[in-house]
Amino acid sequence: MKKTFETTYEGRSIVVENRWLDGEKLFIDGELQDENLGLSFQGNLTGQLKGMNGMQNVKVAIGGFFTIECKVFVDNALVYSSSY
Repeated sequence: MKKTFETTYEGRSIVVENRWLDGEKLFIDGELQDENLGLSFQGNLTGQLKGMNGMQNVKVAIGGFFTIECKVFVDNALVYSSSY
């Protein structure tokens, strides 16, 4: 089972994939930035993107028990939440 979360930030594509038994992956503009392997109920992924103000840190919190939720932060500011 695969669940995908997608958003854009300053024209850049951020995609988080969750595969139930295979783990989570973070892609920025199609490039794999981070991944967690295996089954977990809460994962954290990190990456970087080149924004208008130089390099910016991307942090993803993903997890859940019955439903998977995802939050994406850029430089510690929330830019996407699947629970909106």
